[in-house]
Amino acid sequence: MLILQGLKSKLKKCLIFQVMNVLRFQEAVQLLVMTKISAKLGTNVERVLQAVIERIPPPKVHRKNPLKALVFDSTFDQYRGVIANVALFDGVVSKGDKIISAHTKKTYEVNEVGVLNPNEQPTHKLYAGQVGYLIAGMKDVTEAQIGDTLYLPKQPVEPLPGFKSAKPMVFAGMYPIDQSEYNNLKSAVEKLTINDSSVTVHRDSSLALGAGWRLGFLGLLHMEVFNQRLEQEYNASVILTTPTVPYKAVLSSAKLIKEYREKEITIINPAQFPDKSKVTEYLEPVILGTIITPDEYTGKVMMLCQARRAVQKNMMYIDQNRVMLKYLFPLNEIVVDFYDSLKSLSSGYASFDYEDAGYQTADLVKMDILLNGNLVEELVTIVHKDKAHTVGKAICERLKDSLPRQLFEIAIQAAIGSKIIARETVKAYRKNVLAKCYGGDITRKMKLLKRQAEGKKKLRKIGNIEVPKDAFIKVLRTQPDK
Repeated sequence: MLILQGLKSKLKKCLIFQVMNVLRFQEAVQLLVMTKISAKLGTNVERVLQAVIERIPPPKVHRKNPLKALVFDSTFDQYRGVIANVALFDGVVSKGDKIISAHTKKTYEVNEVGVLNPNEQPTHKLYAGQVGYLIAGMKDVTEAQIGDTLYLPKQPVEPLPGFKSAKPMVFAGMYPIDQSEYNNLKSAVEKLTINDSSVTVHRDSSLALGAGWRLGFLGLLHMEVFNQRLEQEYNASVILTTPTVPYKAVLSSAKLIKEYREKEITIINPAQFPDKSKVTEYLEPVILGTIITPDEYTGKVMMLCQARRAVQKNMMYIDQNRVMLKYLFPLNEIVVDFYDSLKSLSSGYASFDYEDAGYQTADLVKMDILLNGNLVEELVTIVHKDKAHTVGKAICERLKDSLPRQLFEIAIQAAIGSKIIARETVKAYRKNVLAKCYGGDITRKMKLLKRQAEGKKKLRKIGNIEVPKDAFIKVLRTQPDK
C-alpha cells in the first residue's frame, strides 16, 4: 500500500509513458480507454497500477540459490560513492556481505542496501525478485558496469549473458580556447565523466592548441551531447577537433610485437599511425547500416552509399512505396556528415540505423600536412588511399583561405610519405622596388628584382609560420567534401 501511495504522487504526469513501457502497446491503449483515468489529476491511478500487477507475471526466482544480481544502472554520490541499481535474480544480499564483480573481479563490502519507493529506502536485505540499490564503496562509475553480475565470493555463479563493456568508437581532441581556462575545463570534464563511464579520457598536447585531451565516445551523438553539457552546465567553450575512429594495425616483426606486447595494436591518434613497413595490414571498423527510403530516392541514396565506399548486402521492398537497403559501411565514412547528406538527398524521408560489424582490411595511409616543408602534427589524418588526393586538396584549400599572408611565400602541401599529392600557395606581400626607376637601363631594374628575390628566399628559410587558432578551428571542425 505504501508503494502504491508513493507511486501515485510520482506518476501523475508520466503515468501514460510508464504504462507504455511496461505493457504491450495495444494492451496499454485498451487499458487506458476502458479505465477512466487522468494522468494530470491522478484519477484511478491505483486501478492502472493494479492492472499492471495482474498482467505482468512475477519473476521466476530462487531465493535459496547463490546470489546473482544484475547491475542495470549506476549514479555517483559525492559522499557515498557509486550507487548501483540492481535486480536480484537469485539469492539474498544484506548489509555487511562481501560481493565480487564478475567483470572487474574486485571484491567489495556492502555498506547499504534498499529499495526504491520511489525514493531510496534502506532495508536490511534484498531478496531475489526485488529491484533496489546497493552501495559497496565503489569509487568510480566504471566499477559498476551496466550488465555486470554481482555474486558472493564463496558461491561463484555463471555471469548473466549479454554483457559487453562499452567500447568508444569515435575519438576527438578537446582543447580549451584559452589555456588559462585549462584547470576549469579539467574540473568540468572530470565531473561529467564521473557520471558517464563510457567516455575515455587521455591527456594530449599540441604545439598550436596547447594542453588538452583526446576523448573517446560511443558515437557522434554522444560526443555532441557531451560537448553541449560542457557548454550549458559549466559554461566551458572548447575546440573540438574533427572526430576519428579507432584503427588497428597487425605488426609484421617479432621485435615490434615484443615492443608493443601485442601483435595487433589500436590507433586512436593519427599522429601515432605506424609506417607501412612495420605492419602486415591495416584494419578499419565497419558497420552494417540499414536505410529505409521512399523508392523515388533509391538511385540518389545508392550513389551516396557508393561514394562512401559502402558494399550493398541486401535490397527489398517493404511495401509499394518504401525500399530497405542494407550496406556494409566503413565507420569513418559515416561518422561526421552521412546522416545529414542522406536527409538532404531524400527530403528528410529516409531513415538510417546501424550496428557494429567488426573490422575489415583496408588500404589506409597517413597524410601529413606541411607548411614550407615543416610538419603540422595537429592536421595529420588517416585516409583511404583512393580518397587521399581529394581530402588533401580540400584541407590545403581551406588552409590557404585561413592562413594570413606573410612577407614570404607559404607552400601548403599534403604528403603521403615523401610524395606530395596536393599543394596550394599563399602568395607573399610584395613591395614595388621598381617604383623609383623611371626609365634608365633595364639592367638596373633586373638588379633590384634579383636582390628582392634573394631577400625573400632567405626570409623564407628563417621565417616561422605561426598558424592562428581560428585557422585550426576552421580546418579541424570542417569535414572535407566527399
